[in-house]
Amino acid sequence: MTVGIIGLGLMGGSFGRALVREGYTVYGYDISEEVMLKGELMKAFTAPLDDKTAKKVDILVAAVNPSAFLRAVSSFLPHLKRGAIVTDFCGVKRTVVSAMRGFSQEYPNLNFIGAHPMAGREFSGIEHSSVNLFEKASMILVPVKADIFTLDKIKEFYLSVGFSRVVITDAEHHDEVIAYTSQLCHIVSSAFILSAQADNRSGYSAGSFRDLTRVARLNPEMWTELIGANRDKALSELDELIGNLNKYRAAIAENDDEKLKSLFKAGNERKIKIESESKNV
Repeated sequence: MTVGIIGLGLMGGSFGRALVREGYTVYGYDISEEVMLKGELMKAFTAPLDDKTAKKVDILVAAVNPSAFLRAVSSFLPHLKRGAIVTDFCGVKRTVVSAMRGFSQEYPNLNFIGAHPMAGREFSGIEHSSVNLFEKASMILVPVKADIFTLDKIKEFYLSVGFSRVVITDAEHHDEVIAYTSQLCHIVSSAFILSAQADNRSGYSAGSFRDLTRVARLNPEMWTELIGANRDKALSELDELIGNLNKYRAAIAENDDEKLKSLFKAGNERKIKIESESKNV
């Protein structure tokens, strides 16, 4: 199977390196000549992706920000062979799926499947890529135009390169859940680290501080775009969080230790429950 990758940053670079390691033929493209040189040195692709090599591609992956998806893939679509799969690594799905639906009308002989690998790091750029980034990660698929055989084909493909699980959903549900499991986490981490006490943490912090602030180190442009593209879902989750925080604040302000204890108990029980469910999946 031959794979084309557009965008050789952290995600695209890591994916290319993993594919090359597994023996896949990988054609890579990035708008930056410097990134292309780094990608060649890091073995993130076999050869450059261009109009000629695009004709050989079985799967075309756009590892770019959502706003760049349409522009990134449009120049390659006319060169893809019949039955090729077009997919992406974007962190939101409604905008990308909308673009894919438009493309599917123009290119009815191609397959379109949205994808979101649940993996990443607090760093960006191909220089921070890892050949092991996707090992044991979950891959979310959002079918747009593909029959069951094509869907099975891409599921097996992702499992073959280290993903441990493939989840199939629709764009609306994806964006709703990801607002909680990813976007809200970055908002909370970023807001938490803004406390003046962060400057006094030396000698006073341990694992809890490190865990809560890890994703405060982020790409501001990318996360602003992702949350902006998912504004309604992100606001809903943020409102619910603020409501929950106000319950804790009220209990503390009112010296209501029983209420505070019950809130902690509820949180503890919910954590234990979801961990138990995860082990049984």
